[in-house]
Amino acid sequence: MGGGRPGHARGAPALVILGMTRPRRRRGEWEPPPPARGQDTTSSPLHEERLDAVVAQLVASGARSVIDLGCGSGSLLARLLPDPRFTRLVGIDSSAPALAAAEQRLAHLPGAAGGRLSLEHASLTSMEPPAERFHAATLVESIEHVDPTRLSTVERLVFERMRPAAVVLTTPNRDYNPLYGIADGEYRHADHRFEWSAARFRRWAGGVAERHHYGVEFVDVGPAHAWLGSPTQMAVFRRGGAAAAS
Repeated sequence: MGGGRPGHARGAPALVILGMTRPRRRRGEWEPPPPARGQDTTSSPLHEERLDAVVAQLVASGARSVIDLGCGSGSLLARLLPDPRFTRLVGIDSSAPALAAAEQRLAHLPGAAGGRLSLEHASLTSMEPPAERFHAATLVESIEHVDPTRLSTVERLVFERMRPAAVVLTTPNRDYNPLYGIADGEYRHADHRFEWSAARFRRWAGGVAERHHYGVEFVDVGPAHAWLGSPTQMAVFRRGGAAAAS
């Protein structure tokens, strides 16, 4: 993940992306990551179903402004941008190449101009919270890229300093990995720092909700197995809301 203040990486000249900034990519500094294992990729039906589930939760929350933390190449933002119910969209990512791909994908979509959408280069473990407030924050397949020792930093950023009314978070369900042919101790993607079982994820999310006075609801995403559950697990946090379980 990148460092420094959001949109201003140290020592790199900046160029504008949809009204925000990112560091200029240096030749040879980035190589595409290895492909994800199994059937969980950014072009898979599961990813599309995951995005559908996140959008449905955002619509149900009544959110008008959304910050996508770990936006990658902008797949969720591309879903939200044509919908006039979302009046302000911001994408954050630590990867300059991913932001360049997001810019290419989003720049010519209706609604991209006029300050409604912006992208920013920043690391979730070192960024300052944005000055503006957002109704909702999303972390779609993001937390598993964070070193477990830094998860508390991300938790404080989102739930203590930003405090949106709703947070929609997804992460792989490790219990499902054998159905992808992934052995215990291996991960779906080379950049994953961890993958949690459903029980471990629910303990963590429940603790986050309790510490920061949110309610949390759990949603399974993707084809369900009788005892392994679904490939993606989702937690929907609502500030001040009552906890629920699906």
